[in-house]
Formats: sequence, C-alpha cells, structure tokens
Amino acid sequence: MTESDFNFPIRKIIHVDMDAFYASVEQMDNPELRGKPVAVGGSSRGGVVSAASYEARKFGVRSAMSGIIAARCCPDLIFVRPRFDRYQEISKQIRAIFHDFTDDVEPLSLDEAFLDVTENKVEGKSASLIAQEIRARIKAEVGLNASAGISVNKFTAKIASDVNKPNGQCTIPPAKVLAFLEELPIDKFFGVGQKTAVRMKQQGVFYGRDLKAKTLEELQKSFGNQAEHFYNIVRGIQRSRVSAHRERKSVAVERTFNTDIISRRAILEYLEKLSGMLAARLTKSEVKAKTLSIKWKYSDFSLHTKSHTVEFGFQTTQEIQKLAEEIFEQIEFEQPIRLLGLSTQKLYDPNDMNSEAKTIDPQLSLDLEF
Repeated sequence: MTESDFNFPIRKIIHVDMDAFYASVEQMDNPELRGKPVAVGGSSRGGVVSAASYEARKFGVRSAMSGIIAARCCPDLIFVRPRFDRYQEISKQIRAIFHDFTDDVEPLSLDEAFLDVTENKVEGKSASLIAQEIRARIKAEVGLNASAGISVNKFTAKIASDVNKPNGQCTIPPAKVLAFLEELPIDKFFGVGQKTAVRMKQQGVFYGRDLKAKTLEELQKSFGNQAEHFYNIVRGIQRSRVSAHRERKSVAVERTFNTDIISRRAILEYLEKLSGMLAARLTKSEVKAKTLSIKWKYSDFSLHTKSHTVEFGFQTTQEIQKLAEEIFEQIEFEQPIRLLGLSTQKLYDPNDMNSEAKTIDPQLSLDLEF
C-alpha cells in the first residue's frame, strides 16, 4: 500500500491504551489486591462497576455492569471505591511521557490516547520502536502496563492496540492494512453499532471483505449518509487527524429496556444507575458539564428530552443524581418507557477554562518505515 492508495498522506499513528487502568492503579497502590479479582465502583448491594481487573474479567465482570450482577459472576470479587484524583494524577504522569516523544497527543480519556509520530522528537526511530519505548517508560516510571497499536490512521491503530492485550503491541504497516481490514469482523468498524451490524449481517456483510464488495451506490441505498464512511474506512481511508485540542461536545449514557417500565420509582432507580455511569465517563474524559438532559422514549417510539443548565459545572455522581431528580420531578410520563438516558452538554476542562480548539497543521509526507 502506498500513499496513493489512501488519496492523502499516510501518517504514523500510535494508540496507547492502559491495561485495566483504574483496577491496575488500585492493585499497584495496594499489594493485597494484586492477583485478585477487583472491581472499581459499585458493590454487591448495587451501584455500577466502573472498571474490572483482568482477574475479574475472567468471570465475566465488565465495566457498566451492575454491582449485584458482578458479585454473582464472581463471588470472591473485591469492590473498591474509585479514587479519580489518583487516576488523574497517574494519567498526567503518563501524558508527560507521551510529550517527550511528540506534541501531537490526543487524549481520549484518562487511560488512552492517540499519538502522531510522523514527525517526532526522537528522529530516526520507527513508530514501533517509539511505542516500545513509551510502554517501557510507563512501566519503569509509573509502574503500570500499557498496550499499543501502530498503523497509518487512528482507526486501524486503535483496533491494533487490542490485538496483543494486555501488555503487548501490534503494528499494522501500510502494506498489510487492506488485508487486516478485510478480515476484521464488521462489528469492529467505527460507526457500526448494534443495529447497523444486524442490518449488515442480514445483507451478508460479516467481515470487512464483505463490506468492501459493496459498491458505493449499494451502500447508499441501505445506509444513506453513512455510506461514504463505510465505503472509505474499509479501504483504509480515514481523514480524521490526531488533534491535541480535540473538543468534546457531549457525554451520554442510556439504557434500552427489554420490558417497558411504567412506575416512577423504577425510572428513578435507573436514573440513579445512569448517574453513576455518566459521572465515571465525565471524570474519565476530564471534563465538567453545565447542562444535564434526561432523554426518554415511549413504547410508541416517540422521543422526548428535558434539560436544565446550572451556573457551576458538575461531574460527580451525587451532583448528577441531584440534578436528574430535579428534572425528573418536572416530567409527567404519559406512557410506558422503552428507553431512558442521561446526557451532558456545555462541557469544559476545569483546569483550562480558556482553552479553545486550534487549527492543525497540514499533513506531511513520510517514508513507510513502521
């Protein structure tokens, strides 16, 4: 594969993803937890799990799972209270390491980031060697394991970082990108959610090669405005650049019910769970919000929202739950509810109130050593 296959210059992108970050920090700080199944957040009586150690994941414990269900999956599960200040402290140490290699760093959350090393501060080293050095320094200086994916764009690099997890890395050089994407399950592609995946599989699209066989016209008939995205991404074409000043506009969580819920008490209980999940996402993204919205869908599929904006930003579970309850009291639910969600808008970085998105320099050409 060459630059002409992409119709724009190839980049050297690294996606670094910390392994079970919250749980690993807890195990690092408390030796008694090492080697044991740990859940950060929630409890055996309720709440929501924010993160699970690899020992817990073997039992099926996952983030966003009810603490009650997690305890059933793993009777020996150890629940610990999240310490987001500590996670933020560690995250800043890791980002400082990133910036020793490149200033083109796009954090996705506390525990993962994209790095563009097309031009870097350690000239003469391949992207793969840079990723190895970054992971080695994180281990030596912070004490945690990280995995990495290296490829020509953000999407392929992110997928690659999962290949050899935990504590590994995978490089997909330009010449192997197309073959890699052809064998990728359709559910793994950006923009293919559960419902879209079902529709694609109904049309015989199970892997990238099946998607690639579709013409743009065929995709447009089935997927409308998403067609061009699907057509391009399976061909390795992704123009999204690593942005050190990425601006996130909203954070949201929602739940679709197998059986429509009717009682206000049940709705309030789900809002409590969603508040915890939303707080974890805000904290992980290092942002606060000033607007909270409740979204609900009736059994007739009609969608409704109600919002409230406050003067001072919020981020914690308690703040979100209190505000959600205030909005809840103003809503008269007219039918059984099929879907319930919480979302935030007017996000900002509490540590940099004056930060603004900046223009990124044009992409540069490069050699193909990965």
